[in-house]
This record gives sequence, structure tokens and C-alpha cells, in this order.
Amino acid sequence: MPQIDIRSTIFMAAIIMGIAAILTLIIGINHLVAGRKIPFFRKRHDRMARGWRLILVAVILVPAAWLILNYSEPVVYRFISPSPTVTETPTVTITPSITLTPSITLTPTITDTPSITSTPSMPGDIEGEFESEVTPNPDTVFSAIVFAQEIDEDWQPIDPAVEFENPVGQLFGTFSYNNMAVGSQWSALWYWEGELVHYQTRPWQNGTGGYGYTDWEPSSDQWRTGAYKVQIFVGSEWKISGYFTVTGDPPTPTITPSPTRTSTPTLTPTPTRSPTFTHTPFPTITRWPTATRTPLPSPTKTRWPTATRTPMP
Repeated sequence: MPQIDIRSTIFMAAIIMGIAAILTLIIGINHLVAGRKIPFFRKRHDRMARGWRLILVAVILVPAAWLILNYSEPVVYRFISPSPTVTETPTVTITPSITLTPSITLTPTITDTPSITSTPSMPGDIEGEFESEVTPNPDTVFSAIVFAQEIDEDWQPIDPAVEFENPVGQLFGTFSYNNMAVGSQWSALWYWEGELVHYQTRPWQNGTGGYGYTDWEPSSDQWRTGAYKVQIFVGSEWKISGYFTVTGDPPTPTITPSPTRTSTPTLTPTPTRSPTFTHTPFPTITRWPTATRTPLPSPTKTRWPTATRTPMP
């Protein structure tokens, strides 16, 4: 039993409203035509009034169908988590080559048939940059990648396309996802004609379900003409690929002349002056001290005691 997603339901509702508008318009016109032929005023008036009401309903249904087709899907996703449809991996069908029947004289040469790898693989040098230690959820699913040069605040593409003309500028690859393990490593690889020109890899921090995008904004001369491919990986497991083309020659970059360096003059060292000869005066001759005469003490004359006469008895 086929599963009907939100996008298909909205598209079917818009078609039904368009068909209802056409049928209502036809019935309303028939009422007007038939009402004019009724001779009785009351019945003619009621019939024509019913016809005008049906025409008015048809006029209202046409813009309502257009509004539902273009604007109802983002509103529904605000209340219902998106469940992206798993894109089946295309099976490579090998076309059998015509085998020539060898003649009797010729010996057929055995040609090795190269093996065809249908599932993209993660380059080893990018896998060496993984930082996350969270195990990816094997049930993670991604929707198809839609490319646009601008996105709105809800990460929805504005004027999506599959072909872009130079100068391209910044390009976004938008998608929806579900069952994503927060913290698991995810990577987006951008290829031009099979050559890896840009990649992003980091732990996932945007929740388990919703909308996301990968982008690239190189210099204008790096958008080369040709086919581009974007691959989404969760861990080392490939999930989805998207394709677009770039037309027109990239603008030629303007060469800005590099400023010429002016050599700074080197100062010539000033020659060191020889020390000026300083005249050292001869030492002053110190005169020997003058001999000082010390006066000798004058001898003191000692008087002899006077003899005392003692009278005789």
C-alpha cells in the first residue's frame, strides 16, 4: 500500500479544489442561462441568484487552491514533524556487451570487466577529521536536496532550481531529516565533475527532526561550468545525493598589483672616536715635616740644708 506524505496530500487537495472551482463555475453559468428563459419572475430571480452564488464560490476556490498549494506545507510542518521519504538507492543495471564470436584462427582475449560501485563512500582523509564519539542512528532519513541561492528564516529555499548561471555567489542545499542522533558526525561533500571542491563535517547539533542545509560560498572564479553533486553522510554511511549544473563562464578575477617594497636605508655606524689624551699632572712633592725642637727642662738647683747649730750643754 503506497504511503501518502504531507506534500502529496496538499497537492491532491489543491487539485480537488481546482476541479471543484471549474465544475461550480460551469453549473453557475448554466443556472444563469436557464434562468433567463423562465417566464415567472420569482423563479427566474431565484435561479439567477443561485447561479451568481455558484460563480462567486468558483472565484473564491481558485485563489484558495493556489494559497494551499504554495503556503500550507510550511504551516503544517509547524505542528507535525516531517517524516522524509527514504530515497531508494538506484540500482546500477549493467548492460551486457556484445560478444564477438571468435573465428577459428583468432584466439579471444579475456578482458577484465571493471566492478561498478553504486554506493558512495567517505574519503579517508575527511573521515580522519571526525570529532564525534556518538554512534549514528542507522534509521536516520533525509529528503531530497533542493538547491537555491537564498533561503528564508525557516530554512526553506527561495526560487529553487537545478541550473544556475554565473556568477552564482552563495548556494544552499536544503533538506528535511528525521531520527537524527544529536552529537553524531555528519558531512556534506561537494563535487565538480567528480572532483571534491568543498566539504563540511562536524557533530550534529540541530535536533532529531526538522530542516537543515549545507552551503558553499567560494570566490566568483571558483564556480566552474559543469555538473555538480552534493553527498550527505551520517558517520561513514551515505544517505542522499543532490545534483545541479552551473552554466556560463566564471568572471575573470581582477589582478591587483602587489605593492613594491621600498628598501629601508641602512644607517652607517658612526666611527668611534679615539679617546682624547688626558694630561695627568705629576704628583705634588710633599715636603718633609720640619723638625720641631723640644725644649729640655732647665735643671733645678737643689739647695743644701743649712746646718743648725745646736748649743752645747
